[in-house]
Amino acid sequence: MAQGLTSKRRTSILVALVAWSSLGLGLSAGLTASREAVAAEAGAEQAPDTMQARVLACAACHGTHGQGTDNDYFPRLSGKPAGYLYNQLLAFRDGRRKYPPMNYLLAYLPDAYLQKIANHFAAERPPFPAPATPTVDAATLSLGAALVAHGDPARKIPACSSCHGSSLTGMDPAIPGLLGLHANYLSAQLGAWRYGTRNAAAPDCMKVVATRLTEHDITAVAAWLASQSAPADPSPVAAGSLKMPLECGSVPH
Repeated sequence: MAQGLTSKRRTSILVALVAWSSLGLGLSAGLTASREAVAAEAGAEQAPDTMQARVLACAACHGTHGQGTDNDYFPRLSGKPAGYLYNQLLAFRDGRRKYPPMNYLLAYLPDAYLQKIANHFAAERPPFPAPATPTVDAATLSLGAALVAHGDPARKIPACSSCHGSSLTGMDPAIPGLLGLHANYLSAQLGAWRYGTRNAAAPDCMKVVATRLTEHDITAVAAWLASQSAPADPSPVAAGSLKMPLECGSVPH
């Protein structure tokens, strides 16, 4: 203290310092108690560690059981081969497939966690939606049916069924089913491969096929697929059941 301070002034300053010190201790104690209360509350309300809890973030866009929603661009996940779903989760997480909400959601999830999510949705079997009413003319729908069943040998376009199966339910472990999807989603994905904004592991067989399709071909295939009913057994066929017309890097050999 400065020597010129009076005894009364020194006493006042000391009282003030004691008061501030007490206030600081009180605030510190209050903050500590608040933190402990929040932690206790969080522990009491911790979500159960189940797959249903883990995939709640998926349900808003893809449905509780991965069955898809009315939104054209949020696809059905359920029943697709686990290897295919896992490949897509990795692609979103690592930025090879671009969609910001999915990229951010998966950014820090480890491989094993993503594999469990893929296995979960692969095992789900909710009902399929009713087939969509075609919005294209009969000639376009007929073209779609022909490309799906037979392809176009003159343009070196293989039939969709040659890779995705005669029932179009896909093949384990990594070729997806094509039914139960909206025409706009199917068209968008084929267009993305055609224009290079969606890619798979090399050799990228879907890119090869899509670049041989015209825009009208894509519209036709998407419309026909969306108008089909699901088979009684929508499960993918066993690995190796189909002789692939093209080599696909995303399918293990």
